[in-house]
Amino acid sequence: MNTSARELALAWLAQDPDPDTRAELSALLDDPEALQERFGAKLEFGTAGLRGELGAGPNRMNRVTVMRAAAGLATVLGPGRHVVIGYDARHKSDVFARDTAAVLTGAGLRASILPGPLPTPVLAFAVRHLGADAGVTVTASHNPPRDNGYKVYWREGSQIVPPVDSQISAAIDAAGPVDQLPLGSFKVLGPDIVSAYLEAVTRLPLGEERDLRVVYTPLHGVGATVFGAAMRNAGFHAPVMVEEQREPDPDFPTVAFPNPEEPGAMDLALALAAKVEADLVLANDPDADRCAVGVPLGDGTFRMLTGDEVGGLLGEHVIAHTSGDRLVATTIVSSSLLGRIAHSYGVRHTETLTGFKWIMRAGEGLIYGYEEALGYSVGGAHGLPVHDKDGIGAALTVAGIAATAKLVGRTLLDLLDDQARRYGLHATSQLSFRVADLSLISDAMARLRAAPLATLGGRSVEARDDLAVGVGGLPPTDGLRYRLAGGARVVVRPSGTEPKLKCYLEVVVPVTGEVAGARAAAAAELEALKADLGAALGL
Repeated sequence: MNTSARELALAWLAQDPDPDTRAELSALLDDPEALQERFGAKLEFGTAGLRGELGAGPNRMNRVTVMRAAAGLATVLGPGRHVVIGYDARHKSDVFARDTAAVLTGAGLRASILPGPLPTPVLAFAVRHLGADAGVTVTASHNPPRDNGYKVYWREGSQIVPPVDSQISAAIDAAGPVDQLPLGSFKVLGPDIVSAYLEAVTRLPLGEERDLRVVYTPLHGVGATVFGAAMRNAGFHAPVMVEEQREPDPDFPTVAFPNPEEPGAMDLALALAAKVEADLVLANDPDADRCAVGVPLGDGTFRMLTGDEVGGLLGEHVIAHTSGDRLVATTIVSSSLLGRIAHSYGVRHTETLTGFKWIMRAGEGLIYGYEEALGYSVGGAHGLPVHDKDGIGAALTVAGIAATAKLVGRTLLDLLDDQARRYGLHATSQLSFRVADLSLISDAMARLRAAPLATLGGRSVEARDDLAVGVGGLPPTDGLRYRLAGGARVVVRPSGTEPKLKCYLEVVVPVTGEVAGARAAAAAELEALKADLGAALGL
């Protein structure tokens, strides 16, 4: 038996304030394999904070892990600082939020908790609106039901980046037993903070038209009340809600994964949209920082737009409704279309590493940022209301674009065709490999580095960038970028939040005739890229 793991477990039991995890761990004391799994490693605090499965031990999300994280944050910030705390409706989220507030106030800081389970963008907004020094939101976004997480924002209202993450991590490691931490009282904010957020997002460039039938789902998350209020305040008709998914439910009973990108997750919404003949389908993920969009095809069926398609539509809309010296940003794995659009309008454009923590630090004058994984931060004449991805503001703006198009008998698909004719058809796709053994990912990356590819999908590789050494002023990150003949591009990188190797593909096809023909050609080219890449990776 692994005595050290058992001793660590006994020490954990002595400080754990949660009867649920104490009972769980007590039942495992004579199971050396289970103890080693929980105590032989720990959740690492990084730029995404913490995220993992609920349960006992340092390799799980639990009250001890969260209280230690709060103690580390308190050490880095110092006494007298103000922290705003939000949380979603996952299992234990409210408990983790209260524990965080109690530890912070016990360490001499001020803590304010949002007035209930609310979208992550409300927390990001609140940090800046209240002039706080930091923010915490307890959420695992669109992860499976068994997970939870802990994300930290800095005073500018965006997610932390190095070196703050490593400073907090070191302070967490130095924290003592949580039963010895002093605990204090904290403030629960009133509904005014939600009203202020709603006022900010309804000032976005929404246009004047409001005649639109929208079907909406929060996927059992916390978006329904806030999105409904945003639509009402902006003058739209009330969205038709997917009732089976309307109320927050941490078990997400109607979906395999509570992520609008996953197969089947949007089935109920699309069926309802066909039934009521909706003009638009909108969805948020469970913490409502991402936005998914579905559009009618005219034959009673609907199609979900890709994140890059929505990103291009929103980007051009924001650029067209703002003025002055402006910057738009996206990530190295997102479509190059935004750069083409920005160039045509004389607007600055830049690419960052993946993640909104980097997008929001792209530079002065930022009015819009997006990443292909359904994340968008939309600005307007009043700047960016949220310095993070905001699924509510994005959904509201998409509704405005669709209502304006509807007035003249057009849809978002027509607008996408317009962009294809102006800028070339930028078609993107993904190839992902989920693994149980993370060494398979590192081995695949090593093979690609050792044997550089000369062709992919019948296109020659014109350049290969190893992102691990830092490219174009970007911080180093594990990834490879291939630039192919004809403007195509492939990026291969391990996921930062899931046990996946992710490949991002793009082809650019000139449109000389019908857009439908160009789309068919692009789809075939993407499939050829996938086939070659899959063979090269061997996963």
